[in-house]
Amino acid sequence: MSDHHKASSKSLLTVDYPAPPFEKQPQPIPGLASKMIPVPDHGEKSYRGSGRLAGRKALITGGDSGIGRAVAIAYAREGADVAINYLPEEESDAAEVIALIKAEGRKAIAIPGDITSESFCKSLVHQAAEQLGGLDILVNNAGRQQFAESIRDLSTESFDATFKTNVYAMFWITKAALDYLPHGASIINTSSVQAYKPSEILLDYAQTKASIVAFTKSLAKQLGKEGIRVNAVAPGPYWTPLQSSGGQPQEKVQQFGADTPLGRPGQPAEIASMYVTLASTESSFTSGQVWCSDGGTGTL
Repeated sequence: MSDHHKASSKSLLTVDYPAPPFEKQPQPIPGLASKMIPVPDHGEKSYRGSGRLAGRKALITGGDSGIGRAVAIAYAREGADVAINYLPEEESDAAEVIALIKAEGRKAIAIPGDITSESFCKSLVHQAAEQLGGLDILVNNAGRQQFAESIRDLSTESFDATFKTNVYAMFWITKAALDYLPHGASIINTSSVQAYKPSEILLDYAQTKASIVAFTKSLAKQLGKEGIRVNAVAPGPYWTPLQSSGGQPQEKVQQFGADTPLGRPGQPAEIASMYVTLASTESSFTSGQVWCSDGGTGTL
């Protein structure tokens, strides 16, 4: 094959996503996608749907940016109505997502609030189901990640906030959602490769992501008899505000993803299809599974 034909084939098969080094770009927690350099690709221009979730009704936590945003866009383009939850500080990012969902002619529901509150979690699910006219997909995606070099530096307050966001909220929201989820519904939780290969500076975060794996596998066994499937996705290094807003030291942000075989971080658009497939009837015999996307490291 000539060099010209090789180049042409490559252009059809790959997308030249950004690779490190990146700029230092500290943000206050929770961070905004719009302020990242480069801005992440959530599939705003690239994702093409094919009706795989037509008529479905989904609630996605952390739907304003990162992986949650990519999933919200993909679900809408696959024909689903979507409710997203996010923190009030993330309103500007969330407004962009709501506009993208509406542009597909789908119902878009914005429900800001703090999921570290049990009462809000119950209200969130109720509002989503009421406004969507039902609920049959739940994506527990919102997460908190703040690095600490040593356990000596990890405060009880920070430890507690990470568990409340990543584990307790998942429990509260899922429990409330069972009042609405019918036979054939799908629950998808966002875990992480950190559950299997924890970084020394992410002691609390890694623990929560391991908890999500156990929660997913156990709940899948509980809910199988009700025809409700429960799965998880375990991302590797993905380019999201979670990293630049305290999830990693800035020197690690500058080299984020460099140690993967593909030599770069993943973009949220590259993982959304996993959440689509797990939610669709094509995966009707898939439950209790953890699917990984880590740029070739082979963590799972």
